[in-house]
Amino acid sequence: MSHDVLNPTPEYLAFWRERHVCTLTTPRPDGTPHVVPVGVTYDPEAGLARVISNRHSRKVRNVLAAQAADGGARVAVCQMEGRRWATLEGRAVIRTDEASVADAVARYAERYGRTPSPNPDRVVVEITLDRAMGRA
Repeated sequence: MSHDVLNPTPEYLAFWRERHVCTLTTPRPDGTPHVVPVGVTYDPEAGLARVISNRHSRKVRNVLAAQAADGGARVAVCQMEGRRWATLEGRAVIRTDEASVADAVARYAERYGRTPSPNPDRVVVEITLDRAMGRA
């Protein structure tokens, strides 16, 4: 079922505010998918999803490679619980500035109920969303 990225149904948005482990799928340089577990925050007002990560991770390197080639990596984040599921898709870029990282950490702490320990190598995978699917 398709959803409006900027105006999700209350049920869809509520599902994205629950505490769930998600997956992030990024394209490797050879085009194959790289899928890893992550925490995701969804900001429909801005049309963004955010994932915090270490700048040296494979997912960040995948996004940076696509960002250099195409201006952004085509990625997807997904979560599921029983018969409920939700996927958000869009173009990802890496944000390294202090304000973006602090904002993403605060959003993560709100959704997941814990503040990650400080990490000077932390960056944000910021996804400009253009597709939402799911059954929540």
